[in-house]
Amino acid sequence: MYNKNLQNVTHMSSGLNNNIISQSLPESRIHMGDSRKSIIADKIFEKLFFILGLSCIMVLLLITIFLFSEGVPLFKNVPVANFLFGTQWYPTSDNPRFGILPLIAASVSVTLLASAIAVPFSLAIAVYLAELASLRIRETLKPVIEVIASIPSVVIGFFGMVVLAPFLQKQFNLDTGLNLFNASLMLAFMAIPTIASISEDAVSSVPVSLKEASYALGANRWQTIFHITVPAALSGIWTAIILGISRVIGETMVVLMIAGGAAVIPTSIFDPVRPLTADIAAEMAEAPVGGSHYHALFAIGIILFLITFIFNLIADYLSNRYRFKGG
Repeated sequence: MYNKNLQNVTHMSSGLNNNIISQSLPESRIHMGDSRKSIIADKIFEKLFFILGLSCIMVLLLITIFLFSEGVPLFKNVPVANFLFGTQWYPTSDNPRFGILPLIAASVSVTLLASAIAVPFSLAIAVYLAELASLRIRETLKPVIEVIASIPSVVIGFFGMVVLAPFLQKQFNLDTGLNLFNASLMLAFMAIPTIASISEDAVSSVPVSLKEASYALGANRWQTIFHITVPAALSGIWTAIILGISRVIGETMVVLMIAGGAAVIPTSIFDPVRPLTADIAAEMAEAPVGGSHYHALFAIGIILFLITFIFNLIADYLSNRYRFKGG
């Protein structure tokens, strides 16, 4: 009797186990199928992004090769020293001269003056938004700053030409309001949102524990900001500044419209100037393909490429040099 009951119990138990196994098998197969699909999708997206990234690199490489292939032939007829340090830019005269020193001086002058205006204002905005402003003000001003950064450069150039130029001409009794100072103001206006936004992100990312430790040692808010928060955020701040300066150097439309267009070395902030980018935009349409003027404009592009490349190297160095190391 006992053995018969034991057999019944064993039979019931095995049947129950078989039912559980039969019910769990479809679910496990479903999970295995989903896992395989996920792995396949990951591999597809990984290959897709790799191809897209490689395509971008190849396009940039081809652009660089094209730039150098079109610009380097100029130096068969014009020595590099004469090109870089010559003070006369007359590419269409009977005796063409391709000295770009006035253009380099104009670009450097506009960039330095615009940076001197933009950097202090940008850092002040960044510190205010990250450390001093209320949540409501921060949520209002941050989107406004980012919207200003999206204003087309032609609109900013038009404002400088129609509004700011007559104002400067009248207030300072100038021959023309289209000059280095006008261009610098408008370029600073363009660079401020970029520098301020990235710097604000850098300042906001400073660990709260550093600030609390500073307060615990008796420092006030301003001491904490200047001696703890800003130094800890220097990596991001330097990156923001270099990006802003790079945008100023590479800007074309604004300087084409309001810098004045004179290829001379400036002696005053109110002198008309012609930066490198403005010269390329103004003369490329009239340069015969394959001629010395055409190759000279591409050679100017090489100079801009090298300047931008150097600025990127400086940004990478400063970012690593002042990177905050916690712990």
